[in-house]
Amino acid sequence: MSKNRNSRRSFIANTAATTGLIAASSFAPTRFAIGATSKIKVGILLPYSGTYAMLGNSITNAMKMRIEQAGGRMGGRLVEYVALDSEMSVPKAPQNTNKLIKKEKVNFLVGPVHSGIAAAMAKIMGQRKSPIMIVPNAGSNAVTGPLCAPNIFRTSFSNWQPAFPGGVLMGKEGHKTCVTISWKYGAGIQMMDAGRNGFMTKGGKSIKDILLPFPNVEFQAHLSEIAALKPDCVFAFFSGGGAIKFLKDYEAAGLKNKIPLYGPGFLTEGIEKAAGSAAEGIKTTLHYASNLDNPENHKFRTNYKTAFNTDPNVFSVQGYDTGSLLLQASAAVGGDVESVVDVIEAMETSRVPDSPRGPWSMSKAHNPIQNIYLRQVEGGQQKFLGVAAKDLADPAAGCKMT
Repeated sequence: MSKNRNSRRSFIANTAATTGLIAASSFAPTRFAIGATSKIKVGILLPYSGTYAMLGNSITNAMKMRIEQAGGRMGGRLVEYVALDSEMSVPKAPQNTNKLIKKEKVNFLVGPVHSGIAAAMAKIMGQRKSPIMIVPNAGSNAVTGPLCAPNIFRTSFSNWQPAFPGGVLMGKEGHKTCVTISWKYGAGIQMMDAGRNGFMTKGGKSIKDILLPFPNVEFQAHLSEIAALKPDCVFAFFSGGGAIKFLKDYEAAGLKNKIPLYGPGFLTEGIEKAAGSAAEGIKTTLHYASNLDNPENHKFRTNYKTAFNTDPNVFSVQGYDTGSLLLQASAAVGGDVESVVDVIEAMETSRVPDSPRGPWSMSKAHNPIQNIYLRQVEGGQQKFLGVAAKDLADPAAGCKMT
């Protein structure tokens, strides 16, 4: 490796780790001044219709807000967005991915929400050196496991991360038996598996595992079965509109006050007010809580509410941090995002000390190393109860980069 290359690596590492993002976003070395007039193209593949539209809009709004706070520039260059509705369709994922890569020629590809779509996208991206893909939500374990690749990063979580501590929590609270229930797709299957494994570490056992076709929300027959089984607790994963329906049906079936309900934080995230009394008192584990007491969270929540007239949620945080990662990496290479190898090095060494979720860093498998918090819905809001797991890294089983 040349002396210049070593110097370049040192510059990237130091800038990514220590540079203030807003100031750094406008930095562009002289050698790239000519190219800095062209825009950086950010492709977005997220759901803007259907059950998960709220997630897609939350991520997109916060990511753009973060970049606008830096003057709408990344590494001194203006930003152009090209957004596609994923429609939560796995079969359409290859077509949509290739459209953004080959037709739109994006520098970065941000998406998706759905774990199945993430796996399909990762298979395509892993065969290419560019562009760089940043996953702002989908927790597919495979993305930071067998499908990990140098040009794939995640700013959210693996499905294992929020679910395993949730299972441990059930055991710590004295429960011995549980029923798990979720949709039958990547995220649901992986989160239920992690929750069961966490529960087992405390001597717990699942006596029934229920999986519904996605996005089926007909829960009554399954709730009747749960009532008959009389487990100590229930561990569930649903999100968005499906979570609202599940929580309300669970309460209407008379189970809420009889069989404690737990789950990864998505079970109540972003729908606390819509679910009303059905969400009250439910404990979940996630990498964010609305009342985390740090300056960046207070500022973020105020700015987001002002901009969009609604409270932010974990999906907004993930979008915001996607914007931070893009700003940090673009600043580290002085806007020369076409130098993909250098951008990858910048992202690998990134530290985000001022995230609303608290400080986090990038693992060797390109997944956040972060705190998982214990939360409980009170008065229509998520309340921080404590740290369920500190600096938790995804096991990244099968990833050959680690």
